[in-house]
Amino acid sequence: MTEENPVLYRISQFVSLLLGARIFMLILFAFSLYVSTFFLFNQEENLRKFVFDFKVHGIIFCSLLSIAAGGIINQFYDLEKDRLQKPFRTRLQSFLKQKYFLYSYIALNAISLGIAYLLSPRIFVFFLIYQFLMWFYSHKLSKVLVLNNLTFVTLTLYPFFGMLVYYQHFSWKLFLMAAFLFLILLIIDVLKDFLTMRPDTIFGYQTLPIIAGLKTSTAIVSILLVLNALISCLIVYKIPEHNFLVIYFSFSAILLILSMYPVFFFKFKKMFWLLNLLRIWVFIGVIFMLLNGIFERI
Repeated sequence: MTEENPVLYRISQFVSLLLGARIFMLILFAFSLYVSTFFLFNQEENLRKFVFDFKVHGIIFCSLLSIAAGGIINQFYDLEKDRLQKPFRTRLQSFLKQKYFLYSYIALNAISLGIAYLLSPRIFVFFLIYQFLMWFYSHKLSKVLVLNNLTFVTLTLYPFFGMLVYYQHFSWKLFLMAAFLFLILLIIDVLKDFLTMRPDTIFGYQTLPIIAGLKTSTAIVSILLVLNALISCLIVYKIPEHNFLVIYFSFSAILLILSMYPVFFFKFKKMFWLLNLLRIWVFIGVIFMLLNGIFERI
């Protein structure tokens, strides 16, 4: 293929690298970080000050580089599992040798740490811990029961926590919203384990459905759904004014309760659709946050 069409081969290698870095997830993360930072954590700066706050942009850029590096190292450790679970994606990634993925991982982390150090020594330490935890998750914790789910969700929210600390803006509403997001991401991650039971069993991943069994696991997910529905109701109660967030969390409570049906009556196809529905619902939440922020600042 290299001799016949070298341009196409180079494009395939570039696509392989983008898939390894989880490019679509990076785009969603960038959008979510900017929306939550400006409309949720930032309560004082106007748009002009925010646009020219280069430290904020630097932190978000370092977050994206670190997440990209984390995606690469995770696919490096999960390569054998992905060959069974995601054969098409693995085939696309095979155009680039694994050593180049590792070089990219080191380069992305180094650039991120370099920028972070220029911003602040504290920010440097923040991202050094983040990068270590992502490596440790991929290397060890991804196969440990319960810790794999909790660590994955925690690492997903880690950059948002960094922006929250940067702006020093804490409130009960933010705490409840963080709890809601943590639980819905945890539910999504456990549902994903239901769908990957076969490769997880083959490659020694200790996931909740494998160790606890389907009946116990579905009961735990049902409890998490009810708990998160209650948190949604609390958020609606804590927001006095009628706005887009009230609408979102009101429908979230209904959706989470209705989600108990496909979980309780376990069907592989239904779980697949529920998993993707909840993923889309998280993205819809970011859209509602954007609309609510625009509405409040007009």
